[in-house]
Amino acid sequence: MFKILLALHLLTAIFAIGPLVHAATTASRGLRTADATATAGSARVAQLYSYVSVLVVVFGFGLMSAKEDGQKVADMGDPFIWISLLLWVFALVVTLVVIVPTLQQATVNITNGVGVDGLTARVAASGGLVGLIFAAIVFLMVYKPGS
Repeated sequence: MFKILLALHLLTAIFAIGPLVHAATTASRGLRTADATATAGSARVAQLYSYVSVLVVVFGFGLMSAKEDGQKVADMGDPFIWISLLLWVFALVVTLVVIVPTLQQATVNITNGVGVDGLTARVAASGGLVGLIFAAIVFLMVYKPGS
């Protein structure tokens, strides 16, 4: 069961977090080129994969409760687990509260011929932050400090 849960956790991390980080970190390109289709698409992808990323956590909890060689893999008290979980929540908040609404507003502005210069920096900075957060989570999962 351990290997199945590990595979599911890794696959969902790759196929959910990857597109989420890509959409968040490249969304400002649509703003710089004033492409409403690109900004709307980035908003949809970021929102969808934010929700899908819940599966990574679900499989992660399953993995934590599994045993490898008779030993528990991890515990909620392990610092790398709860710090990663807090970082994931923060990344989702940044994505769903800052990036997605800003991109949706940018799409409306571009469609109506209104400038989006003030929104570009917000999306670029937030997207970069989300990318760094997920990089930190990967580091924590691999290195497992405090374990």
